[in-house]
Amino acid sequence: MQQSRMKFGIFLAPFHPLGENPTLAIHRDLELIERLDELGYDEAWVGEHHSAGWETIASPEVFIAAASQRTRHIKLGTGVVSLPYHHPLLVADRMVLLDHLTRGRVLFGVGPGALVSDAIMMGIDPPTQRPRMEEAMGVILRLFTELDPVDYECEWFTLRGARLQLRPYTQPHMPIAVAAVQSPSGMVTAGKFGAGVLTFSVARGDDAPSLQEFWGIAEKTAAEHGKTMDRREWRIVLPLHLAETRAEAMAQIRERAGRYQAEYRRSTLSLELDVDAPPERLAEEMVARDAWCVGTPDDLVAKIRAFQESSGGFGGLMVQAIDWADREHLLHSYELLARYVMPHFQGSLDGLVASQATVADQSRRLNELRLASLARARSDYEQRQRG
Repeated sequence: MQQSRMKFGIFLAPFHPLGENPTLAIHRDLELIERLDELGYDEAWVGEHHSAGWETIASPEVFIAAASQRTRHIKLGTGVVSLPYHHPLLVADRMVLLDHLTRGRVLFGVGPGALVSDAIMMGIDPPTQRPRMEEAMGVILRLFTELDPVDYECEWFTLRGARLQLRPYTQPHMPIAVAAVQSPSGMVTAGKFGAGVLTFSVARGDDAPSLQEFWGIAEKTAAEHGKTMDRREWRIVLPLHLAETRAEAMAQIRERAGRYQAEYRRSTLSLELDVDAPPERLAEEMVARDAWCVGTPDDLVAKIRAFQESSGGFGGLMVQAIDWADREHLLHSYELLARYVMPHFQGSLDGLVASQATVADQSRRLNELRLASLARARSDYEQRQRG
């Protein structure tokens, strides 16, 4: 499916390596979103984390409120609010307030919570997180859309005559997206509520579903619950970095990308990387496994088209923002994407290409007309001089 205008943005967990000033890192994140707003990016999604040292934004809502005052156009999403950590009434109230503060620029991303260490600190049993997320989401949607008081009681929260006094600015409510990684559970939840999807990593491996099958899970579940899914609201999140050449792009991220994989994902989270390589070779291995795109704008254009083919069509590409190059090269990567990748998928080149092709095709005849016009002007001038 070819979309007329694909959305582009970032997913900002964020990922900042240990050892740097965290205050400066947070302000760099705000400055990055300002720059993306200037470059015409559509969206920025901001994460919620409470432990592990690398992902330092504890409240995406507070961060979005600050970012909204520095930007004019870019939409700002929670990526994601971990619903089991919060009372649903307070989540709904905060999101509606942001909806008004941004005049409709807020997006509501939800998930069960990515870090087990966060849940343990709050005394939450990890296996309960996903069912609690679905339970909270159902209640929040009722609060967004129903004016009558809501009564609800379960083992982890209670509502008695609950109502939002401030109604959503966006009707019936701001767009909602569910986080989905490699398991089908996120797609099932999205289908149950007819929500958008943030696919945080591309499924890979012999036993992993294809992107087409992944989306099919959501569509099947949606049909079972009387909902419909919209591929335009399916966003794929991809780690990427661009430069003028592949060699330059890899050189700019190699060291810090290796740290991200080795020190955070492997050593901190104990995730199995399935990559037998030293840290200085991890970036090349991830590119070779088609998990990252590190190269030129043309490489990313080809990658997006391959995703479109394998998925059947999706509506947005979000850069997984990783602090893995110096500031100059990071910002240059985002600029290259805006200048040379976005136009291929947003229709902004179509008129220019058609106009150039038409003129080129007619250039011989047009040049003959131009020369004839010049000759006529010279002849007329000479006649006036003689007369």
